[in-house]
Amino acid sequence: MTTSGETTLSGERADLLASLRKSRHFLRFTGRDLTDEQAARRTTVSELCLGGLIKHVTGCERRWVDFILEGPTAMEADPQAWAEQFRMGEGETLAGLLEAYDEVARRTEEVVATLPDLDATQPLPEAPWFEPGARWSARTVLLHVIAETAQHAGHADIIRESLDGAKTMG
Repeated sequence: MTTSGETTLSGERADLLASLRKSRHFLRFTGRDLTDEQAARRTTVSELCLGGLIKHVTGCERRWVDFILEGPTAMEADPQAWAEQFRMGEGETLAGLLEAYDEVARRTEEVVATLPDLDATQPLPEAPWFEPGARWSARTVLLHVIAETAQHAGHADIIRESLDGAKTMG
């Protein structure tokens, strides 16, 4: 496997990135052939729309990679900004959101390719959903990003099917 910096990876790092790429593909695929208006439309009772899901996953991947490099302060988020990431804002386009997602993906791949040790850990920030005093390795963070991306790809598929009947698979 070759990353954007032309580094050839094999083994665990290649497997992690291949899995993340597959989940990203399914998420991105749900937005195929949609207008910005369709990508911004809520089709279920939740706040989620396809554009908002892509925006959310982009932000989460960015923050988790920052966490690998910088520790728990990278996870701090403004509550208003957190709420806004689930919908497309004024002037945002699906193409722009996908471009931002591509930029984050390139950075993630570079970090995975160049990180000295996937066993390196950082303390998790204090939050009710994290075990007090827990630490996550870079590997655990990457597995979490893969799982979150896959989960949201499933959410996106439901939203897309509700929008116009299109499915990612089947």
